[in-house]
Amino acid sequence: MEQIISIGKQDYEEIIKENYFYIDKTDLIRVWWESGDDVTLITRPRRFGKTLNMSMLKCFFSNQYAGKSYLFKKHSIWKEKKYQKLQGTFPVIYLSFADVKADNYEECRNGIIAIINELYQSHRYLLQGDIMTDGEKELFRVLDNYSNNPSPDKKITNEIVARSIKTLSSCLMRYYGKKVIILLDEYDTPMQEAYVYGFWEELTTFIRALFNSTFKTNPYMERAMLTGITGVSKESIFSDLNNLNVITAVSEKYASYFGFTEEEVFYALEKFGLGNQKEEVKNWYDGFSFGRLKDIYNPWSITNYLDKKRFDTYWASTSSNGLISKLLKISASDIKEKMEILLSGEEIIVNFDEQIVFEQLEQNANAIWSLMVASGYLKIEQIEYRGTLRTPWYHLKITNLETMSMFSSMFQNWFTVSSNSYNGFIEALLSGNKKEMNAYMNEVALATFSSFDVGRHPSGRTEPERFYHGFVLGLLVQLRDHYVVKSNRESGYGRYDVLLLPLIKRIVP
Repeated sequence: MEQIISIGKQDYEEIIKENYFYIDKTDLIRVWWESGDDVTLITRPRRFGKTLNMSMLKCFFSNQYAGKSYLFKKHSIWKEKKYQKLQGTFPVIYLSFADVKADNYEECRNGIIAIINELYQSHRYLLQGDIMTDGEKELFRVLDNYSNNPSPDKKITNEIVARSIKTLSSCLMRYYGKKVIILLDEYDTPMQEAYVYGFWEELTTFIRALFNSTFKTNPYMERAMLTGITGVSKESIFSDLNNLNVITAVSEKYASYFGFTEEEVFYALEKFGLGNQKEEVKNWYDGFSFGRLKDIYNPWSITNYLDKKRFDTYWASTSSNGLISKLLKISASDIKEKMEILLSGEEIIVNFDEQIVFEQLEQNANAIWSLMVASGYLKIEQIEYRGTLRTPWYHLKITNLETMSMFSSMFQNWFTVSSNSYNGFIEALLSGNKKEMNAYMNEVALATFSSFDVGRHPSGRTEPERFYHGFVLGLLVQLRDHYVVKSNRESGYGRYDVLLLPLIKRIVP
């Protein structure tokens, strides 16, 4: 039966049962299991198959799927008999924080508690019998009551929440006679919301206690995997976890298991009669790299292209990119100058910490590069190690045409409140009308200056520079098809503000 392209399906069992299009990533099971790591955190950009892979791990290991070997028989993991025997033999705790999106601490905390309660209610069968203590049974009731009505008179302490998953692990181990596997998908969604809306410190205290109890001091855990977009610094929520193996975009491990390799993409194009589009697909959607593995494609864009058979910004359009936009707006002029270089198709060389410290994003100028690499907007072309301490310096470029389009839309949106004046300025600039240029520039500055005037340490010297370079980024987007746009470069005995070089010189006879 011919496979169907299904957009947005993230349930492994449903995909296999319905014979939807699927690229075999089941060898991840073998590699992870043989690693022997206690707790693994894998960071990848959004829409890179993290949730589908976590669903696959759940289907493979969970004893709730015992007897469902048909889910794996056609795939690579079934080639080894020891894994055939391993399938469906462990109690599994599966959670996802993907939907925990709130603009304040209490609602965020309540969202996490509600997820833990759903987990508890899915294991209500544990209440039948005598393996649980009265206190453990009471926890079922307390969580359920609070989740259904999180009012002050039904307060549940952070201490109770922190040990809830560890307690459930203990109950499951006693019931099944085996330690549990814990899978937590999109662990960092609440952390990003906390940073954006200003309740970072409260949430990190809460999450740190929960993670420490769940992943560090949990003797009932066999092993665990977490996935997310960012590798949050160990100095924040992971400060107590010395058993954590963090796999980022520069790590060699698991490089081919998230995203599609070029071989997989070209095979799919041939399968769906699109083999003649390989070069254009490569221009649009190639460019991601993990470790030393190059030519990784975003699965969301590829499956959408296979389905719709037209080129579009499928992946870039699935997020508002609000955090990146905010940080670029308030960034110092040298950050915006580097963005000018990137938009021109060239590379920049920067140093940054792979593990993001959210509370330093506005103070540490280079932290934004770490965030953009983790988010998939920039690709690492090369890592250069300098000095006796082998400090890594990253050669970065914009990932592909799709991400270039995303940046273009972002910079254009900065000036939407004054788009008429902005467009008027560009027309006046190209026609050489200095009087109109001055008038339009004043209108744009009055309408949008505050957007660029929100730095932590504003000064009369730096504020105009932030706005000015943001304006140049807009020029780059508007004029790049006809001009090379440069700013603030040395020329002759001084420095020019903006230079426009026509891409095609007209020859006048």
